[in-house]
Amino acid sequence: MKKVNDILSSDSTIHTISPDSTVWDAIKLMTDKGVGALLVTESNKLVGIISERDYMRKVALMGRASQTTQVREIMTPEPFTVSPDQSTEVCMQLMTEKRIRHLPVVDKGKILAMLSIRDLLENIMEEQKHLIEQLEQYIRGESY
Repeated sequence: MKKVNDILSSDSTIHTISPDSTVWDAIKLMTDKGVGALLVTESNKLVGIISERDYMRKVALMGRASQTTQVREIMTPEPFTVSPDQSTEVCMQLMTEKRIRHLPVVDKGKILAMLSIRDLLENIMEEQKHLIEQLEQYIRGESY
């Protein structure tokens, strides 16, 4: 199984927001960037994560106003993180057990990326495709 570092894109952009920002600003940024979650940072340190799910459960369903509610009021503080040398298998297990879709990748306190369930699924599909190709070559008697 691959490591997180093996599947991270070199051009991955990390989208962050301040805990003092409004939820409205967070939802607008997520929409503009086409992402489902943002890392919440303060002084370049990870303090939480806010997702579309947080908005739905803690703002929309509670009748709160996204224009006046601060990110800090609904974010998930101290999110689960992984290191770049963590196996993708362990990441999938963590996401499944904790029912989360995003994992910040942090190394020595520095935020490197945001890993999504989609990143992991795409990696698994790529590995399976490669394995199938190898098996087909083996069956046909071709060397690989």
